[in-house]
Amino acid sequence: MYVGRIMHTQLITVSPTTSLEEANILIRKKRIDHLPVINDSGKLVGILSDRDLKQYWASPATTLSTHELNYLLQQVIVEMIMITPVITIPPSTTIERAALIMQENDINALPVVENDDLVGIITSTDVMGVLLSAIGISDDSVRLGVMVKDTIGTLAKVSALLSEEEVNIQSLFSWPEKNYSGVHQLVMRIPKGDGQKAVEALTKAGYKVIESYTKDITPYLP
Repeated sequence: MYVGRIMHTQLITVSPTTSLEEANILIRKKRIDHLPVINDSGKLVGILSDRDLKQYWASPATTLSTHELNYLLQQVIVEMIMITPVITIPPSTTIERAALIMQENDINALPVVENDDLVGIITSTDVMGVLLSAIGISDDSVRLGVMVKDTIGTLAKVSALLSEEEVNIQSLFSWPEKNYSGVHQLVMRIPKGDGQKAVEALTKAGYKVIESYTKDITPYLP
């Protein structure tokens, strides 16, 4: 999945000279968390988040009266506290790459730029939604984990084994166990009605199936 497929394109933006009070009203009214900042030439020059606003709000609030605080916020403009330079991505960025960029930079949104023009924005909530959809979480499925060696053909063997039992794999992903070199955990979502049949087939073939949380995974290692 690519960012261009799920990014928000109906953008709400502000100019660098927008007051913080106006920006705050806009964020609350539109129920959004980020405001791209566009200059008079239509170029992205910064980004303002709800988190930035809250931090600034809290800073002078302890020493000023309500009247003084409101006056101050009318004088402060977005340009003074916006984040710049902005980390951006093109629409061709994969969802997983976008998630990594957000994690590495401790940010929750990425403006999407194409040919120097702002064309969209994607948030951590959007990324999480896609990943959850890919995992296939639902009340009609069960989660099974199998520890395997990272070797050619492993996925094919597990898939073929369940196919022979007419068990549908609704979703499957793999991640490396960081403390065990060369070992991956395959995590599958199986229709709830076929859960036991899948466990029995995998166990018979020599796999040790993890059906729930276990603190010690060593008994399940291949």
